[in-house]
Amino acid sequence: MKLVAQRLDVVEPSPTLAITAKANQLKASGLDVVGFGAGEPDFDTPAHIKEAAKKAMDQGKTKYTPVSGTVSLKEAIIQKFKTDNGLTYEKNQIIVGTGGKQVLYNFFMATLNAGDEVIIPAPYWVSYADIVRLAEGVPVIVSTDITSGFKISPEQLEKAITPKTKVFIFNSPSNPTGAAYTRSDVEALVKVLEPKEIITVSDDIYEKILYDGLEFVNPAMISAKMKEKTFVVNGVSKAYSMTGWRIGYAAGNAEIIKNMDTMQGQSTSNASSISQAAAEAALTGDQSPVLEMKKAFDNRRKLIVSLLNAIPGIDCRMPEGAFYAFPYLTGVYSLPGFQRLQKEKNEKSLSKLFCDVLLDKYNVAAVPGIAFGDDNALRLSYALGEKDIEKGVSRIKQMVEDLSK
Repeated sequence: MKLVAQRLDVVEPSPTLAITAKANQLKASGLDVVGFGAGEPDFDTPAHIKEAAKKAMDQGKTKYTPVSGTVSLKEAIIQKFKTDNGLTYEKNQIIVGTGGKQVLYNFFMATLNAGDEVIIPAPYWVSYADIVRLAEGVPVIVSTDITSGFKISPEQLEKAITPKTKVFIFNSPSNPTGAAYTRSDVEALVKVLEPKEIITVSDDIYEKILYDGLEFVNPAMISAKMKEKTFVVNGVSKAYSMTGWRIGYAAGNAEIIKNMDTMQGQSTSNASSISQAAAEAALTGDQSPVLEMKKAFDNRRKLIVSLLNAIPGIDCRMPEGAFYAFPYLTGVYSLPGFQRLQKEKNEKSLSKLFCDVLLDKYNVAAVPGIAFGDDNALRLSYALGEKDIEKGVSRIKQMVEDLSK
């Protein structure tokens, strides 16, 4: 008798979590490891948010809440959408879950039937394709690269659509590349999507982390017709440095929300009542900590990209948002030392080989690009101090210099 369900044959453990766990294990053993793996801000949760959680506990708000979220948090989310995005929703169009990942999981479980296709531009967040597979859907990967700014074109999108297409995933700013779509970019995609019976999932989790005055735009904001077919996902993890609080939320079609509520009611039930109170304070309270964190990320962004581009064989595009650099290593792959490594290790994925050696010999943790659908690169999170960024990139430089011999 097989003990493990067959559905697990099509998914892999999260590589970002695995690499972070290994880096933390090495740190615990006494090694000086620079961790570029974790996709979370290194700042503490702002004080007023933590105070709101303490107050909620003191007031006895420690019981079950409605599965889809407290009324007051839903009201805060509705106001957020109205103020930030010009989008209007009712309470039955809002759901709160245990992180954005659960919200996405419940969405796909509630909407996909076996064989339904989901268009996913690559590079993509590691969990998109696996969640689709768990829901018996078919990921349709559309590749972009550094020359296109890691953005899918309207022509690519049109070509990928078939009679089986049910969902298109839109993520801006992007994990892992930091690429962000302009209003004209989004309008061009909407021209393709608007006439089609396709649901667009807009993953806006990095909405607040945009640089150089770039305007945030998602497909729902382009037209009323597009809003009706767009499912908007967001959360408090990245903007408010609340990754451990596990609060994500979404807005969209009331029927889909109702079925997601059913899914959630049979799995986790409501998200933590204390975390919901904290999330409400995050959305309605002082926003200055968000701006302060973004300013620090901006400085780090410029630092890490300049340092990486100074290394021969590495090409790193300046990200427009989020807190990730996605340097291309194609020049490194041609180095004699790297080719000897590849022959010795017999590793098919070049980015995985690079990251394995980088961690094992140079004490730097990074996530191979293959995990995001692009083996030409690696992802470096610059959610860490500038001294650590300098130290980590200097070790990458040393590795490249060693491989050139």
